Amino acid sequence: VSLFPVSVTCKILNFVFSSAGQSLQTERPRLVAAMLGDDVVLPCHLGVSVNPDELVLEWGRLDLNPRFVFMWFEGSENVNEKNMEFKGRTSLFTDRLRDGDVSLRLTGVKHSDNGRFRCYNPKEMKEYYVDLLVGSASSPGVSLSGLDVSSSGVMLDCSAAGWYPEPEMFWLDGDGNIMSAGPAEKSTDPDGVYTVSSRVTVEKRNNNNFTCRVQQRDVNQSRETHIHVPVYVSY
Repeated sequence: VSLFPVSVTCKILNFVFSSAGQSLQTERPRLVAAMLGDDVVLPCHLGVSVNPDELVLEWGRLDLNPRFVFMWFEGSENVNEKNMEFKGRTSLFTDRLRDGDVSLRLTGVKHSDNGRFRCYNPKEMKEYYVDLLVGSASSPGVSLSGLDVSSSGVMLDCSAAGWYPEPEMFWLDGDGNIMSAGPAEKSTDPDGVYTVSSRVTVEKRNNNNFTCRVQQRDVNQSRETHIHVPVYVSY
């Protein structure tokens, strides 16, 4: 078996979408997008000045048991009923409480943090919602898998693991045009994280530069890997 060198390079096109805490004074859910391992701020503002020593506040996820991810009771955090998944990971900005800013700081986000969080003031019977989307991404791997005898072309394989939410995968030729490769194959692990793969047959020609790109628009992520296939490839 002989094969001229095939060069492969990886490129990260876009970086993580940054999410900063901003005031939320309506009941319409706010979407906060982050990447795995990031620290995020889930925004919530009561709209009025408050006395921290009189404030009662609950941050929770109604789909969890126990549902509380942070509780503030008249001057300090109440940890008695806190969900252990959030132990040591949630806090308020105590210097902002008097202004009514009760935004939640959540550190080291995980895929299991995906969901709708509720900011609830039981004294005023008011609640606000924030949807958290935790994404993840990785650069695809590209390899030359063999010759297509029927077309005298070359088969290329591309695979990428660890993506969330569900990504798109497609091939580009040397001019940046999308190539016809059929739908990508996708599978998920128990956490719903995706592995995606695709195979394409390319013709041997002078401009043998190809790109496999994976992207996820909801978390503003794109990764691509380039491969150069020499004109003369033999097995």
